[in-house]
This record gives sequence, structure tokens and C-alpha cells, in this order.
Amino acid sequence: MILPKSHRLTDPQVAELTAIVSEFGCNLQPIIGAVRTIYAILGDERDELMINRIEGLSYVDRVDRIQSGFKLMDRRSDLATHEIKLGGVTLGKELFVIAGHCTIDPKNPNYFYETAAAVKEAGAHVVRGGVWKPRTNPYSFQGDVKSLDILMEASQRTGLPVDAEVMDEEHLKMALDAGVHMLQIGARNALNYSLLRAIGKAIAERDTVVLLKRSIHMGPIDEFIAAAEYIVSFGNPNILLCPRGTKPGLDGYRNHPDESITPLLKEKSWAPVVVDPSHSVGKAAYVPACSLAAVAYGADGLCIESHIDPAKGIGDDPKQALTPAVLAETIQQSKQLWSLRRGEGITAAV
Repeated sequence: MILPKSHRLTDPQVAELTAIVSEFGCNLQPIIGAVRTIYAILGDERDELMINRIEGLSYVDRVDRIQSGFKLMDRRSDLATHEIKLGGVTLGKELFVIAGHCTIDPKNPNYFYETAAAVKEAGAHVVRGGVWKPRTNPYSFQGDVKSLDILMEASQRTGLPVDAEVMDEEHLKMALDAGVHMLQIGARNALNYSLLRAIGKAIAERDTVVLLKRSIHMGPIDEFIAAAEYIVSFGNPNILLCPRGTKPGLDGYRNHPDESITPLLKEKSWAPVVVDPSHSVGKAAYVPACSLAAVAYGADGLCIESHIDPAKGIGDDPKQALTPAVLAETIQQSKQLWSLRRGEGITAAV
């Protein structure tokens, strides 16, 4: 990891560094942060001659060597100071909340518009809405591209950024062209490395945020973080790690709740953790308690399914979406707990 003395290197300086690392079989990748750009050495950075040549350059402050399977995501990385901002929130400075439909019903767009306005009123910072949906049964509703227009219209009406899951490169292009602010990678694609690379390349020059969910079947912590590395290695460090329940499931819950891995993730990576309690437990009645548990474990945010009238929703909404009133109460209680964990007191969150 190369730290320059200035906020950003000039093109000739980048070219000189690229030539040096190339001699040793490595590549140079700029990582654009909020304050300054750092330059990752991708490959084996242990060669002393290469390091000495780089450190001898007048415009280089220092070279930090991190021997880890995820050099950029490692908490010792200089990206540890990177700040991710979305919906008027800096992750880690206050509790961050994403809320909205599991699946947008293209036949009833007003449900989504009303929900978007309601979750904003409840305190959410980002509106989620499923445009395309991965389904176990091939005959189940798979989503509709028309819902993308509904999603973006809700963003225009509320002024909030929006989150949508993408499952292939065609979805990715359409979502970015439409202006989606947050790309969600679901559990089934969490280890789809070709898709992770494609997303990394596509957002390298953008400020798009990625919500990366944990893979199913007890995906290992290191594997989870390394998946994020695939995206960040292309230059955009705006990534959030999202535990969302895993397999095998726990009797009574949709999945095995895994918000408890939050401190394990934070021991290894600087990335903010945003827990999805809705898919974790799979039943609306359990979501508020799971949300509080996630915050107690140190989560930086929550991704909660909500619907103005869950019984009239499609997809998972009828069984696991919160009404806006319950969502508002859950957010308020979660903010209070979030503040207590940081020693700010109850009143700071109200």
C-alpha cells in the first residue's frame, strides 16, 4: 500500500510507479478515498528491492506492507480511515437504516411510492426495492424491469437514495444507467467472482455503494471479506458487509441468525457492517428483536423490509415486512441502543 505525500499523484508519477511494480510482477491500483488517494500493490509486495525503489521516490510518504488475503479490506489498511456517506449519513457516525419492499409490484406502483414516503418518515436513509428477484422455484415471480422505473420515481419523490439487487451484468448496466445509488449483491451471488469483478470494474469511477450479503451455508468470515476485496480492488472502497442469516436454518426462523459475527468482522476489517434482520429471522414479529441484537453486537446499520400494507405485498413482504409504524419504533429503539453503546445516552438518539 503506497501512501503519497500529496492528496493524489500526477499521471507521470503513477506511470513511474506502475513501471516499477510491473518489473516485479505486480499491478498498481489507485483507491480513491474521501481525503486522499492511496495506491495498492496487487501481488507479492514482499520484494525488498521493489519497496526500496518506491520508498526512494520523492513523492512517496511511505509503503505499508500487509500480508493478508484481503490487503485492502484489512483493518490495518490505510482504507481504515475511509468514510462512506449515503443518504445524509456517514457510516459509523450514526445508525444507518435501509428500508422498503422485498419486491416491487409493477402492477401496483402506488404501494411502493407510499412505502417510500413512510419509511422516510420513520427514519430510514435509503429505500430498498427488489426489481429482480432470485427464486428457488423457477415458476415464482422473478421481478420485472418496469419496477426499475418505479424505484427511481420513488427516489425522485422522496429525495432518498435507493438500493436494488443485481444478479448479472445486464442488471448491473441497467441499474447504473438508471442511477441506482446502492447495488445489492445477494447471498446466492456473494461468491460469484465474475459478477463481483464486473461490479468492481463498473463502479470504479463512481461513488456507488455496494451492499454485499454473506453467502449461505455458514460462509466463513475470511471468505466473506475476501469477496468484498474483489470489488474494492478495482478502486471503489464504498462497500458494506451484510450478514443476513445463514444455513442450516434454526427451527422457527427462516435462516440461522448471524448478527453475532459483527464483532468478528470488525476485528478483521474496517468495512461497516449492516445487518439484514428480515431475511435472518423471516417473520415480521421477530424482526425488531433481531434488529436490537444486531445493534448490540456493534452493527453500523440495518436493512429492514417494510411495506405500507404487508398483506398486499408480493415476494416475502406478507410474512416478514414491518408496517411503517413498527419500523419507526424499531428504528427509534435501535438508535437509542446504538447511542448507549457509544456512551452518548438515550436522549442523543431521540
